[in-house]
Amino acid sequence: MAIKVLVVDDSSFFRRRLTEILTKDGDIELVDTAVNGQEAVDKALALKPDVITMDVEMPVLDGISAVRQIMQQQRIPILMFSSLTHEGAKATLDALEAGAVDFLPKKFEDIARDKDEAGQLLRDRVRAVARKRQLGRPTFSSTLGNRTESLTAKLAERPALTRSSFERPKLSERVAPGTSRFQPSGKQYKLVAIGTSTGGPVALQRIITALPANFPLPIVLIQHMPAAFTGAFAQRLNSLAKVEVREAQDNDVLRPGVAYLAPGGKQMLIEGSEREARLRIKEDDSARITFKPSVDITFATAAKVYADKVLAIVLTGMGADGREGARLLKQLGARIWAQDEASCVVYGMPQAIAAAGLMDVEVSLNDVATKLVAEVTHG
Repeated sequence: MAIKVLVVDDSSFFRRRLTEILTKDGDIELVDTAVNGQEAVDKALALKPDVITMDVEMPVLDGISAVRQIMQQQRIPILMFSSLTHEGAKATLDALEAGAVDFLPKKFEDIARDKDEAGQLLRDRVRAVARKRQLGRPTFSSTLGNRTESLTAKLAERPALTRSSFERPKLSERVAPGTSRFQPSGKQYKLVAIGTSTGGPVALQRIITALPANFPLPIVLIQHMPAAFTGAFAQRLNSLAKVEVREAQDNDVLRPGVAYLAPGGKQMLIEGSEREARLRIKEDDSARITFKPSVDITFATAAKVYADKVLAIVLTGMGADGREGARLLKQLGARIWAQDEASCVVYGMPQAIAAAGLMDVEVSLNDVATKLVAEVTHG
């Protein structure tokens, strides 16, 4: 069944460009276009597309307001297109808070090496966010409360997941939403590491804003996000959370009760010892690692410093970033949690963890913060 897409943008050039890219493959059907936010709201209600692509700045009704109105009427996955500027970042984060599921830059060269790769990335993103809607599952909740050279080579040599890889393994523990079955493991931790991609900004905001001010451990956050966005995102989280949230800087010493967001376009490594660990922020022009920041890179360096004293959590996102870093952590005795399929925007990264047999706990997004506090405080 073809994925029905509504394209919304006041630029006729950009509408044509998106149309050409999306309809290159036969499994995506352009049902219509809209030139402003109000027209988008009206056509969304009438046409009921599987996915909407939405510009932020438009006449009559802006993209953020249009997202908000569409979400009040029906749950349709909306992909925002944004400029990679500080103001564009703030507006895009507002759109995500209003209910959009993900964003892409309007300059495709910012996310891909060439035109073909950019087009494939966009089509893959549309397919991923459309999947749950076509299966009749909720896509997201709109209510809110990404040694290095040797590691790079090692990760690049790993085989890609195939469809046959995604058989559900036996879980050592599965936590259903709203149940009281969860029992803290009793392990001692020194670090919480959270990796995510598509759908991650909303998920991270849900979790981080629910943590108490006296949270006893440092937290590292790896979100696939452009460099222009991570500073604005860290500021937003810090303004809403009880714990301190900052965009990580080179030589930051890891402190309890502080969450460090990996800067976009770079790699965040952990060096030192359990007693005095610090972050190293490295430029990465390697073509062998797709994600900058990479969950695999940060997880693997966390394993080197903290061994089994890491609680790693893999949240919603496309692909398998985090799987190999989690494998190294697991081999040393660390605990690995993964978000459940029902509460993911895209069940890719958590599914890769589950399929590889690395998951200790499967948990709904709504339960992560509560169970995280209980796990690290043994309460």
